[in-house]
Amino acid sequence: MKFFLIVFFVSNILYGADAAKVVKLDERFAESKNCKACHMQLVKDWEESWHSNSHFDKDEYFRKSIKYYSRKTRKSLNGVKVECATCHNPRISVTSTDINYEIEAVLGLDKGSKVNKALKDDALHEGINCVVCHNIEKIHSDRDETYRGINRVTWTKSGLMSGPYDDAKSPYHSVEYRDFMGKNSNQLCFVCHANMSSVQGVMFTNMEEEFKSDGKQCVDCHMGPKRLGVASTLKIDDGKAKKRMIRKHGFKGAHDEEMIKNSLKLSAWQKGKDVVIMLKNPQPHNIPSGYGSREILIELDYTNGTETIKNEAISLTTYYKDRRGKATIAHLAKTMSKDMSIPARGKKVIKVKKAGGATSVRISVYYKLVNDEVHKLLKLKEKQWSKKMLITAKTLKLK
Repeated sequence: MKFFLIVFFVSNILYGADAAKVVKLDERFAESKNCKACHMQLVKDWEESWHSNSHFDKDEYFRKSIKYYSRKTRKSLNGVKVECATCHNPRISVTSTDINYEIEAVLGLDKGSKVNKALKDDALHEGINCVVCHNIEKIHSDRDETYRGINRVTWTKSGLMSGPYDDAKSPYHSVEYRDFMGKNSNQLCFVCHANMSSVQGVMFTNMEEEFKSDGKQCVDCHMGPKRLGVASTLKIDDGKAKKRMIRKHGFKGAHDEEMIKNSLKLSAWQKGKDVVIMLKNPQPHNIPSGYGSREILIELDYTNGTETIKNEAISLTTYYKDRRGKATIAHLAKTMSKDMSIPARGKKVIKVKKAGGATSVRISVYYKLVNDEVHKLLKLKEKQWSKKMLITAKTLKLK
């Protein structure tokens, strides 16, 4: 019986449809090194960013999540890599796989496939690089929420870059202004940083829906304020490089301690035998937000003079269960616990019993990139995934 199955599978590979849809990319602009000659400082900013680390080989959390997902769904590892490349490596030349490729992978016949060749492309190791954002012709915001990343954009023709200036020019490529690079840059961010659902249909993040703007855009915080500088060193302004208002390309976010510091406002007071804690979120998106399993940790240290009376911790995170009711990662969730994040422009009030004999309590609020449950599931080793980043703290006198 096994022999006939193998014959059937091989026949399906040899005579079936192509296992991969291939999209070509202009080789001149595939890697950031080709942008450095004119855009040195912007490329240097990007090299320090998490956009540059969005590839499988560079992000332990991403890599182990993919392996976990592959193991639990019994999909090939490379097939899952292509699936996740929708946002993590949008300029991958192979944008989808099918059952034929999965059969090839099971039988070990995929080594020379288009899929495997695409995944070995050096440019992919740069993650979200220059060409990902600056090669977008149009963003299809009218498409429903199932369309993300690759599936939400149309790429520019070869040799055309989109940008934030209507007077930009270059001898190396064409340049055209796009609103999503200027007036409406949120539209570009939400190509990927919008919504995400598990394979079971559980929507575990939707930053676009939760976003409450007061006129600011994502880039105002994550790329910083505009400052006078040089976007390109080309001498196009009377023999000199043109001075422009530009932003840094570091795309700072939850991995950055300075970004996390004071992102929430803490108030606390005593009410009878209770300690009341209020966290206000002045940001335009929930905290924590992103791709599941992030955590706000509130630690309370009760003392009487120099004597420690009690230590207590309160976790604000989301937990996910698979179809068997076991703990899992967000992407495999059948159910999820209540969203404990502090809503955009909103607040959360928490009441706890005061420790007997305490005359003061130190309240410290931390941010963690991954909660303990998922940290254990994925067996994460790097320190950043268990690190507590201080948001804010205060000491409250007690009666």
